[in-house]
Amino acid sequence: MKITILGANGQIARLVRTRLLAETDAQLTLYLRHANRLKNVNPDRETVIEGDVNDTKKLTSAIKGSDIVYANLGGRFEPMAKSIVEAMDANGIQRLIYITGLGLYYEVPGEFGRWLEASIGHEVMEDTRRAAAILEQSDLNVTIVRAAYMDNNPTVDYELTEKGTPFKGTLISRASIADLVMKIIQQPSLHEHSSLGIDRPGTDGDRPMY
Repeated sequence: MKITILGANGQIARLVRTRLLAETDAQLTLYLRHANRLKNVNPDRETVIEGDVNDTKKLTSAIKGSDIVYANLGGRFEPMAKSIVEAMDANGIQRLIYITGLGLYYEVPGEFGRWLEASIGHEVMEDTRRAAAILEQSDLNVTIVRAAYMDNNPTVDYELTEKGTPFKGTLISRASIADLVMKIIQQPSLHEHSSLGIDRPGTDGDRPMY
């Protein structure tokens, strides 16, 4: 199996990369803007490509032959989503795992939902929503992962909510998100064409309580 990780130096991406090397025999393409940030690259199993996801021509070349693309990005999301769809379509690649934040569908209830929109900012949230809509309206087989506020608790403990149901909780560990990504990579038919909320059980509240 060949996996491309977009934003390969992200904190969750680094956890996924470590686990993929330890637990699978997958070949990895690590795509990121500053390649010198990556450490301990395995030349037998990892190919590092320095590039911007918005560079669609380079991205199209980088993901060629991939079975799964896993995107763990920051910045303006709408243009990146367009570029990902175009690059994957050009290569005939279907399976995408895309990490984003909660609130795409105004699914966060109560005071926490109101606080979320105000604290992140409406324009940023709208950019995130437009990006998700581009992915959902494409012909890709995408799993969108809508994460609660993240922490570095090493414990893997999470619950999932489907699109169309209220979001639960306020926090999630990066290790838990990485675990979900690993499960999907190892069983690509899992959570096909879905948008999943992920949180740590028992963290409901009006604010994220770190």
